[in-house]
Order: sequence, then C-alpha cells, then structure tokens
Amino acid sequence: MSEPSADHRDHPLVAAARRLAADTLAPAAERADREGVDPATIAAVKASGVLGATGPVAYGGAAAPAPVVREIVEILAGACCATFFVQAQHHTPVALLAAAPEGAPLREQLLRPLCDGTLLAGIAFSHLRAFPKLPVRVTREHSGWRFDGRVPWYTGWGLNDVLLLGGATADGEVVFAVAEAREQPGLRATEPLELAALSGTRTVGLELDGLVLPDGAVALRQPYEDWATADRPKNTNVNPAVLGVTRAALDLLDASGDEAAARTAHVLRERLADVRKDAYALLDEVPAQERIPDRLAAKTRAYDVLRAATTAAVVAGGGRAMDLASPAQRLAREGMFLLVQGQTADVRDAHLAALRS
Repeated sequence: MSEPSADHRDHPLVAAARRLAADTLAPAAERADREGVDPATIAAVKASGVLGATGPVAYGGAAAPAPVVREIVEILAGACCATFFVQAQHHTPVALLAAAPEGAPLREQLLRPLCDGTLLAGIAFSHLRAFPKLPVRVTREHSGWRFDGRVPWYTGWGLNDVLLLGGATADGEVVFAVAEAREQPGLRATEPLELAALSGTRTVGLELDGLVLPDGAVALRQPYEDWATADRPKNTNVNPAVLGVTRAALDLLDASGDEAAARTAHVLRERLADVRKDAYALLDEVPAQERIPDRLAAKTRAYDVLRAATTAAVVAGGGRAMDLASPAQRLAREGMFLLVQGQTADVRDAHLAALRS
C-alpha cells in the first residue's frame, strides 16, 4: 500500500491499521473473497483498535480526527474490501450511541464494548430510504416495539454480535433498536445472497415476523423527515473506500515491473491525489448540507479514477488477471461494488449524467 498522508503518518491507529492490513487482511483477501471472511480475521480486527476509532475516549474509543479515520478506511478497503465492509457497519451504532444523552441505559450498556472491540455491530436500515414504502413496519406493542417485514441486505451475519435495526411506523416515525445478531423468535436470516462482488461479506436478508424489542433496546426515535434530512447528504460525499481500492490497484501496477504500467500508475495517481484533495476539503471545510453538486461531481470523478485504475490492473495482468487468485480481478469487482454501494437517486442520476457527458 502507498504511504498515508504525512500529517497522519504517526497516528497510532493508522499504524495499527497498516499492520492489520499487511499481516492479516491482504494475505487472506482472495480467500476471504471466495470463501468468506474468517472469524479469526474479525478477531484480529477487534484486537487492532480500529473499531473504536471514532468512539469517545471515556468509553475506550480513540476519538480520532476525521482525516485519520479516512486514512484507516483507505488502508483497510485497499487490503481486503470484504473485511473492511463488514467492520464498516460497526461505526454507525458507535456514532449513534456516542450522540445519546450521557447516562442513557443503552449507551452505558453497549458503547464501551463496541469501542474496545469486545462487540462487533452490524446495521439493518438502508431500507428506510424507500419511505413512504415500509419494507420494515414498526408498531407499538405493550412496553416494546414490534418489527415486521424484510431487511433486503444485512452484512456480517455470523460475524456480528449485535445489530442496529431500523424501521418506520405508519405515521412516519423511525425507530432504531439494538438486537442480538442471531436467529430468535421473529428474526430469521435467509441463505447468503449470491453476489458478484464482496460475496465473502456473509450478506443475507432478514425476515422479521413479530420481532419484539423492549423500550430499553431503542437507540433512537424521531420523525422520518428529521432523520432523512441528516441522512441524505452523507452519500453525496466521496467514500474513502473508493480511494483505497484505487490506491491498491495503482500499487499493483507499480509492482508489476512493467514500464507502461508504471507510467499509467503515475498519471492515475496524480488524478487520485487531485480528487482526494477536493473531496476531503468539501468534507472538512464545508457544512454537510452545502455544495451538494460539487460533492456529487467529486464523487463521479473518484469513480472515474477507480474504474481506470482497476481496469488498468486487469489489462496489465493480461490473462493471468482472470485467475481467481489474482488480486487484479478482485479489485475490479470490488470497484464495481463500490459504484453502487450506498447509492441514492441523486448519486445515481449524477453518475449517469457524468457517464453520458
């Protein structure tokens, strides 16, 4: 992997992420892609400290600044995107509980084990973006909340310890609650989904048929529009994982020993540096609700460089790149996955417009 930016080179979590990537993730990436992320790899992720990167120090987290967190994302995604994506789900529950009032029972119960790596969390709420459709309907039941419906996409089944489940009521309130990530009355997992990329993430659907969670398991309740207003801008930003997979493809070109491949890597690395600079400036310097067109433009530029870099890695590898043991084809498929991961209508429309032009 390429060196992270000099400003954050010495941060302990960046160093920990680089060790995790070099010693555990990258050597097993092709196997994880074909056979599934190994529980032993998840144990190494838990022990590394990266799960607490954004968590409060008082609860065992590192409260790392955003540039450090982005470096960690780039490093892990470039080493093994499947493992990265499993652990990526974890950081949303950490952020949600960290924002809860001090002394809130769920915060006191879960935030420390989530930050120190005792527990790994998954998430099941992207279906909320389909509202007013209700793929997962929530109704009040005695001293708890009943969840019915189907979660189409849940990553990390069999690897996660707990999951953050979201649903909506008929009158437009979203309810997020935490449950154990296991089959139980009212919760059943489908067979693993057959995916063209990141099939090793142990992604399933969740069938909900009267899953009742108590009030004490509820992490958040708020009107849908309030939640959506905060959620909508997030996916307009460049995902650092896109830059990490791009960087890994360029490193593969450099390592090929081919002069033409190295020249190509040099040109594309300059484009990568430009888009990283612009994308991260928008994140660091501009309020989240502002300059959405600029964010979308940076995102489509990042996709362009990703596509070029992963394609170049396949071209430079020739026929050998079609072997499932080749990282070039894996990176190309991971890049394809990242083109649509977290996609919203605004992102899709902007990306298609950029391709037309």
